[in-house]
Amino acid sequence: MTQLRKQYKKLNVPNKLTLLRICLVPVFITLFYIYRETYISGIVFVIAAATDALDGYIARKYSQITTFGKFVDPLADKILVLSALTIFVEQSIISAVAVIIVIFREFTISGFRLIAAQKGITIAAGFWGKAKTAVQLIGIVIVLFSYNIPALNSMLKIGIYTIYISVALAIISLIVYINKNIGVLKETNE
Repeated sequence: MTQLRKQYKKLNVPNKLTLLRICLVPVFITLFYIYRETYISGIVFVIAAATDALDGYIARKYSQITTFGKFVDPLADKILVLSALTIFVEQSIISAVAVIIVIFREFTISGFRLIAAQKGITIAAGFWGKAKTAVQLIGIVIVLFSYNIPALNSMLKIGIYTIYISVALAIISLIVYINKNIGVLKETNE
């Protein structure tokens, strides 16, 4: 445990925020099931999602971008979003097909990034990927705040449609990403 504390102390603030986001995922899940008819899980999700914007801002502003952050930050995002989407499938809020498409996209892009990283190439997120993430987070937050809260039930469909729009954006961003970065794969076959 002492070794773990030493390693944690060595991390910069953006990387600590990324780890906080990962640690908030089980808290979010637990609160969703225990306090289903309250805003609490939605608040935790919003806090976790906000750490993503904050860690990126701090890393860029203070030149604290690290290899750890480049790999763990997107992973933390995927863990957070896919946890919420999986809960929504289990609760019959959205279709499993939507989550399968999102998982397929994330694994494909992660594979591209891994191959690129082995060549010393960093592939930044593009416009469509950022749009997908923003719409995804908005949809999830709307669903979390409207699910099982009678006063907000009318908003639930808006949240669901927003998530489906993010799935369409996931497909578009995947196609754009592959077209833009296909050279990373071609180089490995030469």
